[in-house]
Amino acid sequence: MNACALTDVGKVRNVNQDCVYYSLEKVGILPNLFIVADGMGGENAGDVASHFTIEHLLKFIKSSDIIDTITLMQEAIKDVNHALVKKAAESADTIGMGTTLVLATIIDGMLIVANVGDSRLYVLQDNLIQITRDHSYVEELVEIGEIDRSQARTHDRKNLITRAIGGENEVKPEFFTVELKSSDTVLMCSDGLTNMVEDDEISAIIRYTSDVNVTAKKLIDTANANGGKDNISVVLIRLNER
Repeated sequence: MNACALTDVGKVRNVNQDCVYYSLEKVGILPNLFIVADGMGGENAGDVASHFTIEHLLKFIKSSDIIDTITLMQEAIKDVNHALVKKAAESADTIGMGTTLVLATIIDGMLIVANVGDSRLYVLQDNLIQITRDHSYVEELVEIGEIDRSQARTHDRKNLITRAIGGENEVKPEFFTVELKSSDTVLMCSDGLTNMVEDDEISAIIRYTSDVNVTAKKLIDTANANGGKDNISVVLIRLNER
């Protein structure tokens, strides 16, 4: 397995509110760990929220004796949510801050994912498959049939999310499991990528370049070339390096 994590401020924002993390070594009981967090709540507050969330998650996971992976993830997310709500109340500058979260690990070929918000995880097999489900107002409109996917991309409320770490006293992550093939590639990203680059182009870039670092940079460069309207974060995982 090979992986990398890159984040970029983009072409419009002054501060990067995204934060990414990956480890191919053990983190607590987990054999590996991959995280994307996209902060919100004002430039400085969003930056604080995403970094605080990842740092707090790592401390919890490293110190926990919970054996079941999903229970560990669930308790870690519950703990960091409470901690971020408390931290947000400490200052007028941080009230209302929060962050999206995609948290993943691969155990014996099984991908286990927890998701809060609209940052995403995809698996590239024969096609690029979105595994996570956006917790957003626009996604709810798509699910009830009021708009279609093409309309969702340009909807004026597409950035309104319905779940976030720090958003409320209790948060409900959504969990997904995927049995991976040895040829699969996993992509985790903030919406700064998916709002700027269509899925077909993302798929083509991942297929065309073999080195994960080159691929991740190409994805970010493409998002910037298309406008770079938000911070852009990419975590890329290849089961077998080509």
